[in-house]
Amino acid sequence: MGGRNGADERYVVGVDFGTLSGRALVVRVRDGAEVGTAVREYRHGVIEAALPDGGPALAPDWALQDPEDYRDVLRHAVPAALADAGVAPSEVIGIGIDFTACTVLPTLADGTPLCEVPELRQRPHAWVKLWKHHAAQPYADRINAVAHERREPWIGRYGGKISAEWQFAKGLQILAEDPEVYRRAERFIEAADWIVWQLCDVETRNVCTAGYKGIRQDDRYPSADYLTALDPGFADFVAKLDGPLLPLGARAGTLGARAAAWTGLPVGVAVAVGNVDAHVTAASAQALEPGRLVAIMGTSTCHVVNGAQPAEVPGMCGVVDGGISPGAWGYEAGQSGVGDIFGWFVTHAAPAGVNGHEQLTALAAAQPVGAHGLVALDWWNGNRSLLVNHDLSGLVVGLTLATRPQDIYRALLESTAFGTRMIIEAFVEAGVPVTDLVVAGGLTSNRLLMQIYADVTNRPLGIIGSAQGPALGSAIHAAVAAGAYPSIHEASAAMGRVHEAAYRPDPANVRAYDALYAEYRALHDHFGRGANDVMLRLRAIRNAAVDPAAAQTDPALEVLA
Repeated sequence: MGGRNGADERYVVGVDFGTLSGRALVVRVRDGAEVGTAVREYRHGVIEAALPDGGPALAPDWALQDPEDYRDVLRHAVPAALADAGVAPSEVIGIGIDFTACTVLPTLADGTPLCEVPELRQRPHAWVKLWKHHAAQPYADRINAVAHERREPWIGRYGGKISAEWQFAKGLQILAEDPEVYRRAERFIEAADWIVWQLCDVETRNVCTAGYKGIRQDDRYPSADYLTALDPGFADFVAKLDGPLLPLGARAGTLGARAAAWTGLPVGVAVAVGNVDAHVTAASAQALEPGRLVAIMGTSTCHVVNGAQPAEVPGMCGVVDGGISPGAWGYEAGQSGVGDIFGWFVTHAAPAGVNGHEQLTALAAAQPVGAHGLVALDWWNGNRSLLVNHDLSGLVVGLTLATRPQDIYRALLESTAFGTRMIIEAFVEAGVPVTDLVVAGGLTSNRLLMQIYADVTNRPLGIIGSAQGPALGSAIHAAVAAGAYPSIHEASAAMGRVHEAAYRPDPANVRAYDALYAEYRALHDHFGRGANDVMLRLRAIRNAAVDPAAAQTDPALEVLA
């Protein structure tokens, strides 16, 4: 990359821990210029079939990771990014990180991951549970049922449902399925906070993950009475979660000797409080003001927007005071599959000759809206918002013998835009304004997809001015933690960037998509709100075929008895 300008410049490093790799970015403090970057692929990627080194097989819907892969990012990507930038380590004043969420791991009191304890190495529940670990859905169902029975005051802040992806569902699954691992877990911690612990040798918790993923509202977690009602053995769960809680942009500590050796940075560099990849991107997209929704689009999509006051939005992931930036109520929603859906089609369903994203996009772009005669549901990896049910599955309606690959591909693109429109409308109906969108992530390069989103949502769509929004956002937070800026808002104004209204709605397309969206919404409600639970039954049948023991416990199979 290059780009030094002046001998007395100061720099910060942002590290973005994604689903398959970690990226380090070196950023100039005064203007946000990105001067060096490097990527480190995770050696184990996503562990879905079996534990490494001949370990036991995993059941359906599991998704684990190895924490050593995260340390490797610090060892390799950070020094390589510094070398790419030509920046001396002594010129770096801070480092910040962001992580996928909810990605959590059980550890000992000193932060040692349980999967690194020799006698627990072959126990699946001792490993990191990645955000898309969806095997905890039955436990999420119990969490929600008991919360509504007891009229817990916090459940409305999460749209009425806690997700199977979040901390409590994953923790309850560990207790139910491997009580010894649960007992040995002295801490249960987001990977964002764990990697900060590795960097500065101090355990902290950030308000973002504590609020959105840990059910922390109004300065407290769910009560011991509630936890006991879930399971008497779960009464101590909050004790495993609780730790020093710090606001976003704060300094968690300073770089320790061990992490300095890994990264090549000096001991004592400021370490920012951890953050979530989506939420930290709002700063790099200059989207901290209420009403500007950021959609971070990759394998999945996370939608974040600030509001001036709290509101309960059905089906949302949560609303948290200061969850995106101090001084505002941050709202989060999301779709569990977006880029993953397009990738699935290209890899597994598109025939030879038209099995590339660029070719399919070009063919799909040549047809007018509605010409394929299809509508799809975007639940190929379950539904995060609004239905909060990861046992739901995908659907394409309207297939005929004349249907071509590009038709299906375009219908899948449109389905994800329809899902985003559902989320926007839920916000607006609950009194949370959404005036415009800013899109970040790898999918911004698909011009057809971006125009579809502008047309379906009928809103101007800006594009973040960085290909590495989360890493830049982490660097912005690092600059605040290092004292270079007094607040995230001022750092965002100086270091973030966005191409305003890069796509504008086409009125004719807006009208055509309104008709298709009406069909999407009808299917959404029919299959997602209880009129027909065929998707849940099919998944239960599949799970029972793979693991016959599941047939004894899955309530979805009771109707087949």
